[in-house]
Formats: sequence, structure tokens, C-alpha cells
Amino acid sequence: MLNGIRIYSSDPIWRQILSELGATVSDEFDETFIDFDSLNIKQPATPIIIKTAIQNAIDGNIQLLYDIFGRKVQLPYIQAQIVIMLYKSGGMSAADLRKALGYSPNATTHAVDTAIYQLRKSFGREFIINTDGVYKIGQL
Repeated sequence: MLNGIRIYSSDPIWRQILSELGATVSDEFDETFIDFDSLNIKQPATPIIIKTAIQNAIDGNIQLLYDIFGRKVQLPYIQAQIVIMLYKSGGMSAADLRKALGYSPNATTHAVDTAIYQLRKSFGREFIINTDGVYKIGQL
């Protein structure tokens, strides 16, 4: 039901429930995860209420992409996540970016590099810049 969604919760019971619903759950705050604690879900909560609240939080990311680009854009999931993470964090190293996307920081996968290449190809070389090993949102 929540497969592929990354969620943070400080509550061990909610972490267990969310995990059973298929989410990737963390007990350490990470701004790249949906902050479940901030969703203020009223009790009792059914799975559909939980999913709706989480979907609304994801829709907030769609609005954030609109704010970044100044227009509606449709990006593949990994590209959208990279843009959102770099925007929210102010910049991330390649290892931190891989980790935030669910890869090992030392992974030899080129998925993140390829996604950044595609973003630069679509929006210009200066859209994502790398300064001293830290990727940041540049200019469109």
C-alpha cells in the first residue's frame, strides 16, 4: 500500500504500522523523508486515512516542484526526489544524496549520476551545480 514511500516517525508503534503497510520507515529525522509526526493524523485512523494523509504530503512535493520551476513539470521519480532533496537541504554530497535516495553511500550504481545528467540536459548545465563535492540547485 505504501511501497516505495520513505517516512520518518518518532513513534515506534507508528513505525511498525507504517512498515507493515510497506513504507520504508526511519526513526531518525531526515528531511528527505515524509515527516509522519507532522501529519497530525486523528485517531482512530484507518489505512485509507493514513494513505490519504501521506498522499497529501507527497502532493505538497508536487507544489514544491512547481515553485522551483515556475511551471508544472513531470519528472521521473528519482529526478524529482533529487531536485526536492537538493532544494530542501541546500546541498548534499554525492554520498549523502545516494544514501537519501536509498542507495548505499558507496554504491557503484550510476543511477544518481545519470539522473543528474538528465536534469542538466533538460534544464541546463547550471541547474544542478557541484561545488567542492556538494550538489546544489543552481539556476534554470
